[in-house]
Amino acid sequence: MVLPRRLRRVNRVGLNRLVVHVAPRLPGLGMVVHRGRRSGHVYRTPVMVFRHGEQIVVALPYGDDTDWVRNVLGPGKSAVVTRGRTLPLVSPRIARDPQHRAVPALVRPFLRALGADSFLTAGTVPAAG
Repeated sequence: MVLPRRLRRVNRVGLNRLVVHVAPRLPGLGMVVHRGRRSGHVYRTPVMVFRHGEQIVVALPYGDDTDWVRNVLGPGKSAVVTRGRTLPLVSPRIARDPQHRAVPALVRPFLRALGADSFLTAGTVPAAG
C-alpha cells in the first residue's frame, strides 16, 4: 500500500510548504532539488533521505512514478540538500528493498506499514564551495 495520490496533493499544498524550510537541516530529512522535464522550472521536494555506504537512499512512500522521481531520473542534474550540505546525485536509479536494509532500523517499521519498498539510490559528489 503506497500512499494515495490524494495525500500527495494535500502534502504538496500544505505540509511540504512548511517542511521545505527545516528538511535540509534535520537528520533523516532532506530536499531534492531538480528541474522539471517540460517546464524547466527548479523544484525543491522534501524527502526522507539516508546514507548507506557511499550511496544516498531516498525513501519513496508515494511510489516511484511521481513527477519529481521522473525529473531526477531524466536528463539533467539534480541534488539532495541534507544536514546543510548540497550533494549532487550521480547515476540515480530505482531500487527495490523489501527488507528495508538501506534505511535505519527505526524507520523500517514505518516504511513496512506503508508497503513502501521502492527507493531512489544515487552516488554523490560533494559540491564545490
